[in-house]
Amino acid sequence: MNILFYRYGSICEPDVLETFGKFGFNVYEIKDEISDKNITPAQGIAILNKVLDKKNVDVIFTINFYPFISEVCNIYKIPYISWIVDSPVVELFSVSIKNPYNRIFLFDRETYNDLHDLNPDCIFHLPLAVNVTAKDKVIKNANSYDLEKFKSDISFVGSLYTEKCEYNDFITTDYELRGYLEGLMAAQLKVYGYYFVEECLSDDIVERFKKDFKDFYTYPAESYLTDKKTLSERYLGTKISSMERVNIMKLLSTKFDVNLFTGSDTKDIPNVHNKGLVKSLTEMPVVFANSKINLNITAKSIRSGISQRVFDILGCKGFMLSNYQSELFDYFVPGEDFDYYEDLNDLYNKCNYYLSHQDVAKEMANSTYEKICKHHTIEIRIAQMFETALKK
Repeated sequence: MNILFYRYGSICEPDVLETFGKFGFNVYEIKDEISDKNITPAQGIAILNKVLDKKNVDVIFTINFYPFISEVCNIYKIPYISWIVDSPVVELFSVSIKNPYNRIFLFDRETYNDLHDLNPDCIFHLPLAVNVTAKDKVIKNANSYDLEKFKSDISFVGSLYTEKCEYNDFITTDYELRGYLEGLMAAQLKVYGYYFVEECLSDDIVERFKKDFKDFYTYPAESYLTDKKTLSERYLGTKISSMERVNIMKLLSTKFDVNLFTGSDTKDIPNVHNKGLVKSLTEMPVVFANSKINLNITAKSIRSGISQRVFDILGCKGFMLSNYQSELFDYFVPGEDFDYYEDLNDLYNKCNYYLSHQDVAKEMANSTYEKICKHHTIEIRIAQMFETALKK
């Protein structure tokens, strides 16, 4: 099979390429966007056409969704497989999502529910996965310096969103509006497993926010994306995620040794140990394998799905303590494979418990690793994906 892989530099791409090689696929790569993030759709189309005119291509593959690639595939009548690994991906709301040659795989069931009816034969729900072989190799080859450097009682790998939170730029004299939005965000912070913000936004609230927010995001082409969803996920969702992560770091770091691997500013969390960014492929596995407790704090834009962080932690034999996320319970058993917290007080108590019961945590981590190897490797997932995508 000849696959054209249009790349943009996602951390998931090397694992996919490795797996394609294991399957014996012949892969052509387009890597222009890795070095040039300003490539326009028109330029992308020209790049694609140049390759397609010279190569015999059976499938075009991307991480996340590119509307212009969908349009090209529709013309050439080539299946376009896109594996969605992030959230939100606003390009999914392009009208191109209705093209018949799309094969779109969504890891978040709620997003799938939102979009499925737009193209029922071409949109699928499929969880993410992990390259266990690659993770095992990194952990096995870690030297004593790295083992000590990345050792943690409690660790979290990820952004605090403090530097990515556009809501912080919201300036208004409409104090009723600000009070409502801040009350709504405070209420959502107390609820896990159900994101209700969008349904609490009236058209009037959205219009008042847009009036006072300079450069409110609008999709540049015809789209199914609504201003209400944009306000809910891009602005309020990111702010809520930031508030939650900062609150957790402040709470836990007053009692425990907490290592935060991030590029975010932590000057307002003096007790947390900011270890800076880690390399996703060569350092992050060592963090997960050498943390007594790995925290998973899911971004609010992921309403039900299992983030890549979860599979990476469990695929490194790491013990995970997560927020409640409904799809976790479809594949893993709490108290057997991982544990979850219901609120901040519960999180605090469970951190205290597992730090003093490391035998329990390690037993759970080892058991879950076996389940990952049996059901959730990247080889298994890509096989499932291609079988579904190319089904006659």
